[in-house]
Amino acid sequence: MADDPQSERYAAASSTSRSLLMQLKDGQPAAWERLASLYAPLVYHWCRCMYVAEQDMPDVFQQVFQSVASHIKAFHKDQPGDTFRHWLRTITRNKIRDHFRRNSRQPQAAGGTDAQIYFAQLAAPPADAEGADAHDEVGEVQHLLRGALEQIRGQVHPQTWQAFWKVVVEGKTPEEVAQELAMRIGTVRVAKSRVLSRLRSELGELF
Repeated sequence: MADDPQSERYAAASSTSRSLLMQLKDGQPAAWERLASLYAPLVYHWCRCMYVAEQDMPDVFQQVFQSVASHIKAFHKDQPGDTFRHWLRTITRNKIRDHFRRNSRQPQAAGGTDAQIYFAQLAAPPADAEGADAHDEVGEVQHLLRGALEQIRGQVHPQTWQAFWKVVVEGKTPEEVAQELAMRIGTVRVAKSRVLSRLRSELGELF
């Protein structure tokens, strides 16, 4: 079964278009909406890990994404480890540090002395920080993949999604899935390729 006309139009527009990163650099509003949907939960997670108060998070969020918008054209990948996620995490940490600096000058701000002590410790992470970062790395990647796949799921025909999921996630063969979903084997392979291609379009240059 083919995708419905609306999904086909989206596929034609997105699967052959430039990457999300290029669309961001061009300032396309839809790209910024997709970026915020994917990465806002991660920024929230980083804020929680660094003890930003809930009432202060909107201000930190605004500063983070304003900085991204101002500097996105300067972001580029020179080395394999140069990822958008790492770049965004650096921006977030810097904005959180700025937040604690401002609050440290205000009486009883952000938890008073406790917040100032925590801020002073940011420059000297614990000895096992590298191991913790590695653990966070896996979780962050998994989170982004889940978010991107959920976006894509709403953009393709349900049968296309089922075929992709059964082959890639459940590990079934195209022949098995074709029989189960009453599809042609070639159509199952196309469904798998279509979703993976869209996933690369969403996240490829951001990783």
